[in-house]
Amino acid sequence: MSVPEDPFEYRVQQHQAMTRSALETVPVESAKPHGNIPNTPLVSSLISFVLGALFLLGSIAFVNGGYPGSSWVTWQLGGFIATWAIFHYLEFAVTAGWNREKCSVDSYLLDNGKEYHLANTAAFLEYVVAHAWNPKTKTYPYVSEIGIALILGGQFLRSIAMVHAATNFSHAVAFNKRKDHVLVTDGVYAWFRHPSYAGFFYWGIGTQLLLQNPICFVLYACLLWRFFYYRLKFEEANLIKFFGNEYKEYRARVKVWIPFIG
Repeated sequence: MSVPEDPFEYRVQQHQAMTRSALETVPVESAKPHGNIPNTPLVSSLISFVLGALFLLGSIAFVNGGYPGSSWVTWQLGGFIATWAIFHYLEFAVTAGWNREKCSVDSYLLDNGKEYHLANTAAFLEYVVAHAWNPKTKTYPYVSEIGIALILGGQFLRSIAMVHAATNFSHAVAFNKRKDHVLVTDGVYAWFRHPSYAGFFYWGIGTQLLLQNPICFVLYACLLWRFFYYRLKFEEANLIKFFGNEYKEYRARVKVWIPFIG
């Protein structure tokens, strides 16, 4: 970059160059970012800050039983917000730590499709409207406690699956087998055929039990089941193409542990 006569203009050019530069990691072709969110250190740090702030605010409400003076920011809603924030942060953090070759700003999974964000918005609105209309509909503690258990178990299962699979894990379905791609069948994969999917399934329905949202509970369960049913049919066809009988034998002995899916 040539140095202009105006030092201020030079500093502006430097800033523009830095904000346009990608994260240090250059994801492999199959994990290229969509481009809807700039893949820059500035944007990544901003996302982390916002997720951290939401996690803190949600956790305070969850631990303190809500916010004083607020009738709608309850411990359940705080737990939902904190759960949502830490999920997206961990998606990026685990990818950065154990699967760096696929790490980009898209690893936060915030560019996860409009249906995902509509579902979260619907869950938020159902809770707020139902709580305002009849707070007694949210007063069954054992339902929320079951939800919390599913959230914690689902999050742990998904994250540990991503750690254990390392570079063999991908947020996107692989169309071609890479030279270093191996079939992981030990660790948590000895018990769950697709632990990251099972983890997300139970995490998702757990959030609706936490909020005691009957409508969105059914909606989440149906939509997540449908999504994973068709995704697994497509993904497992590719895995059979990649690994042949090795994968068929693995599939025969290890379950997915999502109801009514293999």
